[in-house]
Amino acid sequence: MRSAVAFLTAVLLFASGCASLTSGQAGEPNYASSAEENLRLGTEAMENKDFLKAQKYFEYVRAKFPYQDAAREAELKLADVDFAREAWPEAREQYESFIKLHPTHPKVDYAAYRSALTHVEDYPSEFFALPPPEEKDQGEIRAALLAMEDFRRQYPKSEYADEAKANADEARRRLAEHELYVARFYQKRERWKAVAQRLESLLRRYPGTQYEEEALFDLHAAYVKLNDPKKAEETLRQVLRRLPGTPAAERAQRMLGS
Repeated sequence: MRSAVAFLTAVLLFASGCASLTSGQAGEPNYASSAEENLRLGTEAMENKDFLKAQKYFEYVRAKFPYQDAAREAELKLADVDFAREAWPEAREQYESFIKLHPTHPKVDYAAYRSALTHVEDYPSEFFALPPPEEKDQGEIRAALLAMEDFRRQYPKSEYADEAKANADEARRRLAEHELYVARFYQKRERWKAVAQRLESLLRRYPGTQYEEEALFDLHAAYVKLNDPKKAEETLRQVLRRLPGTPAAERAQRMLGS
């Protein structure tokens, strides 16, 4: 009997907890009289991860105070809500809509940077139980590189320009790593033409990464295997041009025999 009562009590407590959770997510919030106060309440709800309530506060400001600056702020906040809940395509769409509607707004660079950042946040997972990132689809990484470079061209003086450069450099590194990974795949199968194509692509599209030296010497080796001494020599001369004054350049000079 005691165990039955305890079980019933636990069920009632669980149901009560679920009801209170549901009531916190359903219905309309108690809106304030001013746009600024509603923005504050929405921001507070977002920080507490009550995204539905935050969304309602911001939508209320946008609808109730359409001619105030607060309405534009609410539009940005709605995009921030989608960003915070990791709805990357939805967030990106909202930021881009804001840019189109308000191209001269003081925070347009913020919207543009956050739009680009959604691609970074959507990179392939590095979770240890999954295949390594270089084996996965690189679409979001390529999109991030294009978006960050475009951002830097459009907003070179933005406070987010340095972060955009760092993200572009990281995207470039990841894409170069992927090209090197694929080249290694073809090396193991002695498909030297495919190796050369991949390494040429890496050096052309992603110059200046930490993989440049490795790619150049592997490319030289591929052309040797392909019996193409002219391209093999040109690759060594690329080392001299790209990496002057380095041990790699000294190695290439020795291999050239001069």
